[in-house]
Amino acid sequence: MHCQISAPAPLGKTHVPDLEWKVHDFSALLETKATSVLSAPFHCSGYNWCLQVTPKHKQDDKGNPYVALSLMMSQGCLEPGHTVHADFELSIFNHSKGMYYGYKASHNYAFQNGYSNKECLISLQELLKSSAFLVDDSCVFGVEILKIDVSSPEKKAVVVQKKATTVQNLFIQKKGFIKGTYTWTINNFQELDSQNFVRSPKFEVGGHKWYIGMYPRGERRRTDCLALGLYRESADELSRKVVQITLSILDQKNGKYLTRTTNLLVCTHPEGWGWIAFLPLKELQDKSRGYLIESKYVLKADFTIFGSSNDG
Repeated sequence: MHCQISAPAPLGKTHVPDLEWKVHDFSALLETKATSVLSAPFHCSGYNWCLQVTPKHKQDDKGNPYVALSLMMSQGCLEPGHTVHADFELSIFNHSKGMYYGYKASHNYAFQNGYSNKECLISLQELLKSSAFLVDDSCVFGVEILKIDVSSPEKKAVVVQKKATTVQNLFIQKKGFIKGTYTWTINNFQELDSQNFVRSPKFEVGGHKWYIGMYPRGERRRTDCLALGLYRESADELSRKVVQITLSILDQKNGKYLTRTTNLLVCTHPEGWGWIAFLPLKELQDKSRGYLIESKYVLKADFTIFGSSNDG
């Protein structure tokens, strides 16, 4: 992926971000060894977006990792055949100067291309010793969406409507992570053809109720793939959980799991999190594989709660 190494430019007072994201306990984020973390969704001009920070992105010639940002469009906003072109600014706040520093960027968002390139804002070494960008082990990131163009059968125009900045706070724990696991055995999978969305029984982890959600014959945008996700039964908007999710399907012949794992993310209701194209239905139904034996099918959810998020 593209990575700028030159110093970010001051965006000044004219940069009013659509999302201001304060990451508390930045050192704790490093201790999780997470590749990246996603904000909770924020709304802008008809679309839901998430900001992603990667604390140890590509290294330069001297081996120094960089803190990078990218902008994600929520998959539920994208339809097959539609392209959304967005111009935006990704930034980090300099407390000493009282202004944001960052880069202008752009990306063509499509159904299977929901993340922009990562833009390197500052070397991790420089950030950790900075008294301007890192204050009390916290730093503030921002994104401002400048322009949106949509290429679709309807060819609708989008006007970026400015509104008050959405403020989010991310809190990562340094220890005491809460881990949970749940296994869901389905004995009548072949009878689920006529059902669109199927929920597992609810289970409790960390004082909250969760369930696995599944489209057994494919979600409407990918009818050729099994879709899986993990959802909270209800959400306290003042305390959204920061989680890492692993969903797995058991190969019953070999006793092994096919797994997919997220990076850290803020799990909110009703979005949940998962994969529209977890596994092609052709592979699921393949009798030479052990994912589906007669009508028995075994799913497992493993996840860790690393912290919480709230609106500022």
